[in-house]
Amino acid sequence: MSLTAESHRVPLSDGNSIPLLGLGTYADPQKTPKGTCLESVKIAIDTGYRHIDGAFVYYNEHEVGQAIREKIAEGKIKREDIFYCGKLWNTCHPPELVRPTLEKTLKILQLDYVDLYIIELPMAFKAMEACKDAGLAKSIGVSNFNRRQLEMILNKPGLKHKPVSNQVECHPYFTQPKLLEFCRQHDIVIVGYSPLGTSRDETWVNVSSPPLLEDPVLNAIGKKYNKTAAQVALRFSIQRGVVVIPKSFNPQRIRENFQIFDFSLTEKEMKEIEALNKNVRYVELLMWRDHPEYPFNDEY
Repeated sequence: MSLTAESHRVPLSDGNSIPLLGLGTYADPQKTPKGTCLESVKIAIDTGYRHIDGAFVYYNEHEVGQAIREKIAEGKIKREDIFYCGKLWNTCHPPELVRPTLEKTLKILQLDYVDLYIIELPMAFKAMEACKDAGLAKSIGVSNFNRRQLEMILNKPGLKHKPVSNQVECHPYFTQPKLLEFCRQHDIVIVGYSPLGTSRDETWVNVSSPPLLEDPVLNAIGKKYNKTAAQVALRFSIQRGVVVIPKSFNPQRIRENFQIFDFSLTEKEMKEIEALNKNVRYVELLMWRDHPEYPFNDEY
């Protein structure tokens, strides 16, 4: 049997499980040719990826859905083999918009359910619980929540389904040790976005932090294992129990990012990489900094 991310899963608190490695599909719709996402998801599935991370606001869920359906039609996968995560953007958070937005996503994907649905603001969580009860989402989680926001949900009277995951920026330059520990204590899986750092697009990236993949420590460790700095960074995260969703529409890198299950880092190497933490975010979401629930003012 070929190696797939299927055999590398972590359990979620609701009894479901999530593959440790997923393909991120965020792309600027203005700069991405039509069909790029479709081809990338198909290549990823052929490579062995079973976890795809998307969102209504990426404007490419129709391509993701088509890729999944084509691979099912080919007999390469069954629907239940794929773990699809969708998310609700900040503009859709009034509770009454949660279900219609998820239904719109399902219509675009032409799928009956998503495996994980996540939100970015605490006030809509009750509506998310109803989506899980209705079978529209197998699991529900959150994104960019700090400790205070997580506690707000966990301590909610009458909470029926707790969030199974928290999708946040996480990589060797921003290791999130305190949030990771808090989430571990509460059985919440961290899903790390930008696990390889980010583009250097100054319109949304804090470029004061240097490019992660040029780091000499990651490259030196990579040389030892005949791996790239990117593969070492991804391996570091999954060894900490952090799920990673590197975004790539480059076929070679999609395949390369998957080759992280055939080596492991020593405890010493893990500590060396942990020591790279600069505690600086690449993704600061400054457009939301005036919102009362802007998550990054707290320590973690």
